[in-house]
Amino acid sequence: MKVAKKYVIPLLFIATVLAGMLSPMQSAVNGQVGKELGDGNASAVVSFGSGLVVMAVIILSRKSTRQQFVSIPSRIRAGRIPWWSWLAGLCGAMVVFSEGASASVLGVATFQTTLISGMVISGLLCDRFGIGVEIKQPFNVPRVLGAILAVAATVLVVLPNWQAPSVIGLAVLPFLAGLLAGWQPAGNSAVARETGSMLVSITWNFIVGFTVLALALLIRVLIGATSFHLPHTWWMYLGGPLGLLSIALMGLLVRGLGLLLLGLASTAGQLIGSVLIDWLVPALGAQVYLVTVLGAFVALVGAVIAAIPSAKNESDAAASQSIA
Repeated sequence: MKVAKKYVIPLLFIATVLAGMLSPMQSAVNGQVGKELGDGNASAVVSFGSGLVVMAVIILSRKSTRQQFVSIPSRIRAGRIPWWSWLAGLCGAMVVFSEGASASVLGVATFQTTLISGMVISGLLCDRFGIGVEIKQPFNVPRVLGAILAVAATVLVVLPNWQAPSVIGLAVLPFLAGLLAGWQPAGNSAVARETGSMLVSITWNFIVGFTVLALALLIRVLIGATSFHLPHTWWMYLGGPLGLLSIALMGLLVRGLGLLLLGLASTAGQLIGSVLIDWLVPALGAQVYLVTVLGAFVALVGAVIAAIPSAKNESDAAASQSIA
């Protein structure tokens, strides 16, 4: 039994790396939808719509979640949690929009690296100013170094396109989405505590994102700025479900790994998976450069270094609990 337990954490870590690969798969799907429809906004609506359908089926199938979901309007009026917590779905909308608008042009590896780099910097700032955390974390050498490496990783992955300003401009989208993503988990967690269900929180997240994206698309269609049609290929509707599957797996795996190892393993999976997708699926049209792989590696190193203070805090907390 002791021998079996010794392998539990490594196996869970590997499983999390594999689960992390679902994120670049989602980016690849949404990127191709954006390429077919010629519009990142339309691609995001398709992705959020498919995910919302799945969540609606799950929520409506259970009496408890139906009741929790119906109570949302009264809970919003009560104002027991910050108002911005109810709008956390806007961050997801930005990520999915940037996938549809830029992933097919940048390549999945470049997209994921710039996204994760933005998230590392976002995490640094959120911890510093107490956004979504109980205790503020001051700037220190590991955290600042992690942020610097995140910027360096972004520069590296866009180097092959340095003389193409339009491509560089597209790379800004996932970076900004990563910067905004810092407060999304905090908002979703607050909604989950308020409603008593993470499933309800995720569904609300999809409703907010879908509503904003659909309204923007509707206005653009009405003024003649774009047109819209549904994709004709079945797998182009998998963007939303892939995102949901990733969330579900992370929710299960975190119980055995903890937040720190989960974050590092999932980041590794995202970066490894994105490079493999660009390399193994040439039909996506993305070329894998050496600096792209190097940039992905630097982003991973930056994430690990930035997490060092969190690792120390976790160990200190565990020690204090054992003493108590």
